[in-house]
Formats: sequence, C-alpha cells, structure tokens
Amino acid sequence: MNIKNLAIVTFVFFAFTKIQSQVTFRPGIQAGVNISKLTATDLDSKTDFYIGAFGALKLGRVYTLQPELTYSRQGGKGTANMGTTSTYNPATNSYITTYDSGTVDASLQYISALTINKFNFTESFYALAGPFADILIADDIKVNPKTKEHSFNKGDDIDLGIIAGLGYSLKNGIAFEARVKKGFTNAFTNYYDESSDSNNLVFQFGATYTFGKK
Repeated sequence: MNIKNLAIVTFVFFAFTKIQSQVTFRPGIQAGVNISKLTATDLDSKTDFYIGAFGALKLGRVYTLQPELTYSRQGGKGTANMGTTSTYNPATNSYITTYDSGTVDASLQYISALTINKFNFTESFYALAGPFADILIADDIKVNPKTKEHSFNKGDDIDLGIIAGLGYSLKNGIAFEARVKKGFTNAFTNYYDESSDSNNLVFQFGATYTFGKK
C-alpha cells in the first residue's frame, strides 16, 4: 500500500470514528396537555392530556431522528346546531320554523405513532416536525338532548397528519415543548352539517425526559 492509499484509508477511518462517536441512542418519556378542536364544527376546544415514550437517535450535533408512541385524548365540546323544527300556527295558517341546538362533548382517544425530526439551533433550542398516524381506540360522544345522539358520530378510525413544534432542553435530560398537530382525515361526523370534513387540530404543551443524559 502506497502512502497515498494509506492516507485515504486513515482519513476514512478517523472520519468514520468521529461520526460513530456522535451517534447516540437514548430512550425517553413524555407527557403534557392537549388543547384540541374539531375543525369545521361549532364546537369549542377541549382540554385533555397525552402521554408516551420515544427513542432519540442522535445522528449528529444538529439532527435527531425520534420515533414516538403516545396515547392522546382529543376532541371538542360546546353548543352545536341540531336542525330545525317547524310548528303549524293555525292563527296565521303558516308554519313557524325554529332552529334547534344542544350540547356535544366528543372525546376521541388515539394511539399515535410519530416520526419526529429534531433540528438543534443551539445546544438547548430545537425545532421538530414529522408525520403521524393515529389509530382510534375509543370514542365517547355525549349529546344533550339524547334524542339527537344518533346524529353525531366518530369519523375515520385512522387519522394521518403532520406535527411541528419548538422545544428547549436542559442538561439534566428534561425538556419543554410546544407542538401543533393537524390531522387530514375526517375525525367527526355531524349529520346536520356535512358540508366539509372535520379534522383534528391539537395544541400540545408538555415536558419530556431523556434517560442517560448528564
């Protein structure tokens, strides 16, 4: 082996060693508050929680690939349109139409699989983004009056979408995050308003803990 080839091999070896020294894998846990809304409905936001675990594969100083698995409670609640009622008025020989309304409390529970891409601006500040797939495992839709229950139902059992956010990490492994999660599939069905799909929109505020950080 001549000197040139030896130099190339040596350079590749040390470059590979340096890259290897920067690659780490650490598991972690996370939990926080969900402020969720069902778009294209009259319902207000609903406050609940999420909890989960992740594995952080740090591939360099800037980039970390982080698969996550979480349990997330979402939905919406408030006053909703419930159609109209026509009453005959014999005095005027005409019908009087009144608009009906009631309350709806929709709770949708998901198991979420996320692929998070984290980008560090500094040692502490980072941005994150990635796709997710949610599987609906339970739903509880309370309607008042009960006679209107059949008109409000869950949507698709699988929700696909994207998530993005910002975070700040401490040296002891604790980090604080704010995320926005947007689904693209129909999550909720209102018989009285079928003009457009109702999607999940969730604002998440929480904390994470990464094991093994010093």
